[in-house]
Amino acid sequence: MITKISRPRGRPRRLDAEQAVATAQRLFHSRGYDAVSVSDVTQELSIHPPSLYSAFGNKVGLYARALERYGTHGAIPLSEILRDDRPVAEALAEVLEEAARRYADPNAAGCLVLEGARCNDPEARELARAYNRAAEQVVRHYISTRHPEAADSIADFVSTTMSGLSAKARDGYDVERLLASARLAGATLRQALR
Repeated sequence: MITKISRPRGRPRRLDAEQAVATAQRLFHSRGYDAVSVSDVTQELSIHPPSLYSAFGNKVGLYARALERYGTHGAIPLSEILRDDRPVAEALAEVLEEAARRYADPNAAGCLVLEGARCNDPEARELARAYNRAAEQVVRHYISTRHPEAADSIADFVSTTMSGLSAKARDGYDVERLLASARLAGATLRQALR
């Protein structure tokens, strides 16, 4: 007996590039770059891998787009927090507390950029590191306008603290625990920039 395989009628589902990027961003953020496969993304979107490869080239191309999207949908809004009308230490403390809140999100588990900067794929890792360096430069410039002598050391302290918050969020620390560390770092910043 021959069994006829029925196929759905009509055209295959089209790839919605924005939806694909949003889905990939969510997966990369919650699991980490290394733990997400192209198959994971295509299954979530109910599409076939060739559609994804056609749109993005490869997994790294999709990750690059996810990082771009993260800049406007998920990253800490540095330009809103680091304003010239506030004390530098106060603004930096808010950045750290905002990082703690965002990194503790159960759907995020850390920072997409910082965690990506530790992934195994050299090309994806360099993409994430470039975003990280750009953010560090924004912080360093902000500090240097009023505390030029301390800009490098304070920017390094903020960056190191954020990396630690991200790593601990990935390890399962809850928001209260991360906020406690961020607040302690904020107190240190206020002392250092008196």
